[in-house]
Amino acid sequence: MTDPDLSARAEFLRHLAIKAADLARDGFASRNAGTFDLKGPQDFLTETDIAVETLIRDALSEAFPEDDILGEEGGGTPTPQLWIIDPIDGTANFARGVPHFCVCIAFALDGAPVLGAIIQPMTGEFWFAQKGKGAEKDGAPIRVTSTESPDTACIEMGWSRRHPVEGYLAAQRHVITGGANIRRGGSGALALAWVAEGRSDGYLEANMNCWDCLAGMLMIEEAGGHVRPFAGGLDGLANPAPVRACTPALTALLDEALALGAAT
Repeated sequence: MTDPDLSARAEFLRHLAIKAADLARDGFASRNAGTFDLKGPQDFLTETDIAVETLIRDALSEAFPEDDILGEEGGGTPTPQLWIIDPIDGTANFARGVPHFCVCIAFALDGAPVLGAIIQPMTGEFWFAQKGKGAEKDGAPIRVTSTESPDTACIEMGWSRRHPVEGYLAAQRHVITGGANIRRGGSGALALAWVAEGRSDGYLEANMNCWDCLAGMLMIEEAGGHVRPFAGGLDGLANPAPVRACTPALTALLDEALALGAAT
């Protein structure tokens, strides 16, 4: 893909993310509290998830019919030129009236993200990255922290029922005994954006889907952080995989925690 082609997609993505966030914010304001469906245990779905993904899909299909789309709600097949959508990351928060969620969109070539947008509809915060051109928040460049020691670090850890509880607890114990603080906000995509801008020092999760993490992983790399590659390249996009993303000095600690969690 030529630079002008990618630049056109980047500009389109900036505007599309804002439109999607507007719809998500309206859906949050008008929702019936406690009204949601479950795709599985602790796996929430609301009408707004579907509405936002439909808006994004329709816009992308019209603007770039040669591209394919993979979305959390509408599915799709990984291809070399692919848009990847999570219409509401943090749906459990959204459904319970907690204003901590985001819209997350990535564009990937041969399985690797080259564009990423994460937008928080309730605060208006907008993180964006393009491969080789850095990461930004609200138009200003961002960098990961310069934290050198776990003793001053704050790590966010994600959890899902796809991975044994014992593994999560083993990884958590290793991070805490290593000296770091732990938080959990309920939106993996927002957690990764926070690492990219320095609000957190790292993020760790044993199993994430590509639509939850590719945009944020690109942002962290472009902001000077270290990221464990999403497993399997193009073919691997169809399956959940471990994610570790952090400021460089914490790579060893979080890799050790991830290995302990996987071994349990």
